[in-house]
Amino acid sequence: MPAPADICVEVTAIDAVHQAATAWLREQGIEPSVRLTEITSTHWKSRMFTVEPEPGHAFSFWAWEDPLQGKPVAIEGDLSAQGMRFAIVVARWNAVITDRLLDGALDALLRSGAQRTDIEIVRVPGAWEIPNAARTLADRANVPRADHRLDAVITLGCLLRGETAHYEAIYNEVARGIGQSQQETGIPHSFGVLTCETLEQALNRAGIKAGNKGFEAALAAIEMVSLRRKLLEGQA
Repeated sequence: MPAPADICVEVTAIDAVHQAATAWLREQGIEPSVRLTEITSTHWKSRMFTVEPEPGHAFSFWAWEDPLQGKPVAIEGDLSAQGMRFAIVVARWNAVITDRLLDGALDALLRSGAQRTDIEIVRVPGAWEIPNAARTLADRANVPRADHRLDAVITLGCLLRGETAHYEAIYNEVARGIGQSQQETGIPHSFGVLTCETLEQALNRAGIKAGNKGFEAALAAIEMVSLRRKLLEGQA
């Protein structure tokens, strides 16, 4: 096997790179066999070739024979929202927070390729009412009508401990209701309901310091729709 060049470049599609190098040399009027080696196997479980585009300047390209290196193949969702339809259920209570969450969710969807006409926004009085609206939307999506098609529900709200003595009870029921709706309807529901001690904490999680949880909830919804489609279609 020819010795590798001083500069080695790891690639994932070594055959395609070799073809590109061959085509480039021919375009320059250079016989590929003069400046380009064949792809050969190495003793360290990889494949490699060397190309010399200019005399004295050689590059070696190599790729693992097993790109995963023994790791199991994982099925993951993509972050393209093109062609997907979403419903956003957002609480009006603590609107200074939830409006920011809504802006973040819309930003994530539109940046990822969703169309404005494929996004339905539903406003409810508070976090307590979120599960009911989410379940209604998900149930409606299972009715065989084109205008009711829905791929995911994004839930947005904000609960502050200081505003109610039964903070934990409300949060537990909201989380349970959203989870139950997702499990029973099969429609992915992303959870963007903040539970914070203070208004300052909530503002930080709505885009001031700690990112925007509405944006994150929308990305989670996109990924779960993609993953669900792959699982149902048997794409591994």
